[in-house]
Parts: sequence; C-alpha cells; structure tokens
Amino acid sequence: MSEICTPVAPGQPLTPYQKIGLESVTRLHGGRDVVLAIDLTESVGLNDEGHLRLRQIVEDSLKSGDTVYVVPFATKTNPSTPEINPLTLETAIQFKGKADVEKILQLIPFQPDLRLQNTDIQQAELTIYQGLADLNQCRLTQNQPIKPQSIVWITDAPLFTKSPATSEEWTETPADSPFRIATSPETQQRQEWLNQLPLNQRSLPIKTQEQRQYNLTIVDIPPNVQEFCTPTPGQKETCLVSPYLWKQLWLPGLILGILILASVGMGIKIYRLNKKWKLMVNFDDDDQVADQTCSLGNHQRIAIGEYESGCQDTIDLPGAEVRAYLVRKGEKLYLEPTNNSRIEYQDKIVDQKIQITRSRINFNCPNPKPPKNYRLTIKIQK
Repeated sequence: MSEICTPVAPGQPLTPYQKIGLESVTRLHGGRDVVLAIDLTESVGLNDEGHLRLRQIVEDSLKSGDTVYVVPFATKTNPSTPEINPLTLETAIQFKGKADVEKILQLIPFQPDLRLQNTDIQQAELTIYQGLADLNQCRLTQNQPIKPQSIVWITDAPLFTKSPATSEEWTETPADSPFRIATSPETQQRQEWLNQLPLNQRSLPIKTQEQRQYNLTIVDIPPNVQEFCTPTPGQKETCLVSPYLWKQLWLPGLILGILILASVGMGIKIYRLNKKWKLMVNFDDDDQVADQTCSLGNHQRIAIGEYESGCQDTIDLPGAEVRAYLVRKGEKLYLEPTNNSRIEYQDKIVDQKIQITRSRINFNCPNPKPPKNYRLTIKIQK
C-alpha cells in the first residue's frame, strides 16, 4: 500500500452482506490498525497505573500483523511536528512479535509536555477517525486487505461530545478552535465521522497522585470502508465495495466450497461404509427351508452352507461344509468359493473369486446326496 492516502468523505451505508464480507476479509488476512492516542497535557501525566496498563496493552494484546501508530495530541495532533501525518505507513510500526514491544514503548510519551496547556479533543478525534478511514479506503482502492481498527485514548477530555464544542462540556478547547463554530467544515466533518463509523467504546477511569482522574478508553471500529455508487450510462451504476469483495473472496470462497463438497462427500462415503447391508434370502423351490435375513458390514463375510464362527452370519444349506463366502469390501461384494461343494452363479460354476455387481443375485447349490438343486435369490439392500 502506498504511504500517502487520499482523504475520503463519509460514504453510503453498507449492506449487512457487505459487512459480513468485510469481516471475512479481515479474518482471512488478520492484523489490525492500533492507535495509541496520548494526551500530552500536564493534567494527564501517566502515573504508575497508567504506565502499567499501557504496557499491558502493548505486551499482551498486540498480535503479529498489527500496525501500531503512536499519536500524541494537545491543542494540535502530533504537536511537536504537526505538519507530519502520524497515521501513515512511514510512521507506523509493523508488529511482528515480542521483539517490537520495547520499540513501541520507547515511542510512547509517558511524561507530559509542560509547555502544552490545553487539549482540543475534537480536533484529535477528527484527525484520528479521518486518518483511519483513509487507511482502509486506500487499501480498498489498491485491492489490499482492509483491517479492523482500534484506538486507545488516554485523556481526561470527554470523547464523543456534541458539536460545536462548548465550555460546559470541556473548558480546554481553545477559543480560536474551529470546533467551537457549529458551521465550520471541521465541526461538520467530525460529526459526520462520528455518525458514520461503527464506534464501540469501553472506558476505565484512572486516578493520578493528585487525585485527578483521566480515562483509558478503547474505541473499536469493525472492518469498515466507504461505499460510493455512481450512475453510469445504460441504466447501471458502478460501486466500490462489491467488486472489492469479489476480488478478495472469490479464491478463498472457491477453496472453501471445494473443501465443503469434499467433506460432504467424505461424510457420505464414511456413512455408507459404516452402514450394514441387509441381505434378504429366498429359497425359490423349497418351501421347507425358511427364508432368511442377514446383515453384512464392511470387511465382513457371510458363509453359504455350514455355520462358521468367523463369519458375520450364515445362509444355511444342507451339507457339512461351507460352499462359499459373500465378502464385503467397502462398496463392493465378492463371492469366494471354497471348492468344497459346487456353487453356480448365472448358470456357471464358480471356481474362483468373482465380484457381484447386481443388487439381486441368484445362486444354485447342487446337492449330490440326495440329488437336489437348492436355488436361492438374494436381494441386497444397501
């Protein structure tokens, strides 16, 4: 992504499906924008507790792939070098692991700047929210993965105050601040971003040694970009978000679809392999022999003739020997003759292992003493 992003204005509302798509993009690629916004005025001066909690955030919550921005503010944002935008890749720290913790902590101004007297909190809010929106919009236009964003505010100034700024809500807003004027572009832009962005706030009050209070406030922004749909000739329109989501998600979606289909196919295969077949045996020409119903699981076999303990079941026939086995291997059924006595399949003597492919099979089992043909029909229900 380029280091400088063009400022963007608040766009059209996103649809629920677009929000889900943007969330999917961030889950696939990971990483967040994390802004540490530190009030430099004397009224905040980070005490031991504030120092501890900031270190805790940096050490325990940052993950590999996060991009960290340290943004000090007072009457202006980044007051020592206000001409430099603190929300650029040039000033950011790409967090890769624990080795970057100390690098980030060294950039955090833990001591106040006594030369700075007032805090223009609305100016800081506009700079940071506008800057974060620009970053994600820049990623969108360059077809790069967007990121969820979080701001860690450390200030005694109230956040999300009404526009314009008034002394009743916050006395430190400079008298010449454009945020004291309801019609100023800055006031209107700030209010538009507060209304546009899905901001989720959590606060923790911290007391200083002088018993003054400031707040550590976390503001989380879910994956978000600005949508602009423009009419085009031919009764059509061109938009930004849906084409972006297609470019980002078509390949992962295809892979996911293949995996789902493969999983469903594997599940069906496993179910069919574990399901026992039902074999219904009918003796066609002998009313004295009762019909049978047998079950046959995978890698099991049924004896045809005499009972055998190693078989799942037995199809009883006169005689003291096993004529053949019906053997199931996966989805296939085989007839394995023992050559102890004759068995015929499709009017042919079976003297070697053959595969049975039909669901209705007919066998003839000739018996020499007394001479008799035992004909049986087996219906296989899988």
